[in-house]
Amino acid sequence: MKRVVVLAVVLVMLLGVGAASANWKIGILTGTVTQNEEEYRMAEQMQKEFGPDRIIIATYPDRFMQEQETTISNMMEMAADPNVKAIIMVQAVPGAAAAVDRVREFRPDILIILGSPQEDPMVVASKADIVLNTDDIGRGPQIAEQAYAMGAKVLVHYSFPRHMSVETLAQRRELMKKRAEELGMLFVDEDAPDPTSDAGVAGTQMFISEDVPRKIAQYGPDTAVFGTNCAMQEPLIAQTIANGGIFPVQCCPSPYHALPAALGIEVPEDKKGDLDWILAAINEKVVEKGAAGRVATWPVPVNMMFIQAGTYYAKEWIEGKITSKNDKAELMRIMADIAGRPVDLSEFPGTSNYYLYLSDHVVFQ
Repeated sequence: MKRVVVLAVVLVMLLGVGAASANWKIGILTGTVTQNEEEYRMAEQMQKEFGPDRIIIATYPDRFMQEQETTISNMMEMAADPNVKAIIMVQAVPGAAAAVDRVREFRPDILIILGSPQEDPMVVASKADIVLNTDDIGRGPQIAEQAYAMGAKVLVHYSFPRHMSVETLAQRRELMKKRAEELGMLFVDEDAPDPTSDAGVAGTQMFISEDVPRKIAQYGPDTAVFGTNCAMQEPLIAQTIANGGIFPVQCCPSPYHALPAALGIEVPEDKKGDLDWILAAINEKVVEKGAAGRVATWPVPVNMMFIQAGTYYAKEWIEGKITSKNDKAELMRIMADIAGRPVDLSEFPGTSNYYLYLSDHVVFQ
């Protein structure tokens, strides 16, 4: 009799799990359109792909530093729905670690993936099941190798003292220089005005617009340029193309970062967030301007990748196709499928779930 009762209880529990799984939902917590449009558009894309009954979207406040309690409340509200089996938060702004703590108190079962975290790596790794971030230091040798593969004999690095006092940026520069010299390239440091100085963004952009033609004239067309600041990117791209140089990648690799503006591409409202469209439009303009094979970027913006890959991973985990909350091989498979090319994930030292991401490049030709 006891055995029958136990079996009956187990059966009821299994039926309950099955019913919940059949009605699964994934929550995506991201910034508003004013903070970072790419992230919100990808959340919308995931909702369109799987349906609003499967994907629920919430945002953290624009003033997230001052309003961390709102961020915490928004994640808790998602987790309060028993059908929500996973939450993906990108960017994991300050308040994310505390939000996960609060959710774990009543939903220890939930899968939590954090992307582009802005809190201490060891703390964030101890809270989430998976953490995803860009391998900024690993990009140093990668940028040198990409420039070399595109035919560069010289690599010019534009920055300013404030950026070079940031440890990760300084390490990236050192590794970029070391790899460039190993490959036989000349590495050239060039100081540019800091956009936060009296010269402002306009001063930085004017310097870049004037100096890139000088550098290419001095060193020849097989000169690649890289700048550490976002405000530099549009003139860097425009002047490199106009003067026949090589542009291996932006400081923040993405088809949307400065490339459309530098190339004069207007993105229609219905094409915002459409990666295939923007990649094709950029390719057409690059070829039209005679720069085929001389301009590259990453094929998917980092934070869009983290949201899409996180959503796909969560869905497969909910369906039982992935059996672990942290399966690096499966995560790499999903990310490579999205990018259409190899990706690399390496663990942040001292962790087994905080992954540093590198993508291969797409060269427009």
